[in-house]
Amino acid sequence: MSEVRLIPLGVGEAFTASHYTTCLALGVDDAWLLIECPHPIRKMLREATTAAGLPFDLDRVEAIAVSHLHADHCSGLEDFGYYTYFALGRRARLAMHPDVSAKLWNGLLAAGMAEVQMEPDGPTIRKQLDDYFDLIALNTAGPVSVGPFTIECRRTIHPVPTTAFRIRAGGRTLAFSADTAFDPTLIDWLAPADLIVHEVTLIGHSGVHTPYEKLVALPADLRNKIRLIHYPDDFDLAASVIEPLYQGRSYVV
Repeated sequence: MSEVRLIPLGVGEAFTASHYTTCLALGVDDAWLLIECPHPIRKMLREATTAAGLPFDLDRVEAIAVSHLHADHCSGLEDFGYYTYFALGRRARLAMHPDVSAKLWNGLLAAGMAEVQMEPDGPTIRKQLDDYFDLIALNTAGPVSVGPFTIECRRTIHPVPTTAFRIRAGGRTLAFSADTAFDPTLIDWLAPADLIVHEVTLIGHSGVHTPYEKLVALPADLRNKIRLIHYPDDFDLAASVIEPLYQGRSYVV
C-alpha cells in the first residue's frame, strides 16, 4: 500500500500575522492534491515542501480542491491559473462543488483574467474560465475521482457556500472540516477518516468558526485523530490537548 503524506503549506486563520493562511498538500506516489489555494501559492509550496524534505512545484499538482471563496482560501487561484496556462502550457484543474464555484469567474477571477492585451495598441483578447481551468464538479451525493484521489464533500456552517472534504488515496482517508461553526453532524461525517484536519478558534473569535473548547470535549478516541489548523495567532499551541499542524512538516495519514 502506498504511503500517503500530508504537508501543511499554511496553518493560520484569515487575520494571521504569523503564518501563511490555511493550505494543505496531500500526496500519494508521485501525485499531489492541494486543499485550498491562498496567495502566494508557489512560494508557500516551495518553502513547505523543501522544509519537509519532499520538494516539488505546481507541475506535480494533480488539482486543487477549494472549499469556499473567502480570500484566505482562494486568493492564489489567479496565480495558479496563469502559471499553469503560460508556464506549463495546460489548464489548471480545480475541484469544487457547483455552489462554491458559481461566482468563481464573475465574482472573483474575471477582473484579472478575462481580458488579455499583449501590446498597448493591440487587440483585447477575451477569455473565459475554461480557457484557464478545468473545473471538476464535486457532488454531495457521492465521491468524485481526481487522478488517484477520490473526493467526497459536505456543506458546512459558514457565511458563504463552503464544503468539507473526505479524500481517499492509497487506502487512507483524510478529512478536512474547512471553515465551519461547530457542527456535531459534521463531526460525525468526518469521524470515519484515518486523520481529521479541523479548524479551530478561541471563544472570543467564535460564531462562524469552531471553538477549541468544543473539540477538546469530544471523546478521546475521536479527539486523538484530529489535527488543528486555521488557528489564530494567540492560540497556545504548546498547551493544546489536540495536536496542531505546523507548516513545512510531513505527516503520515
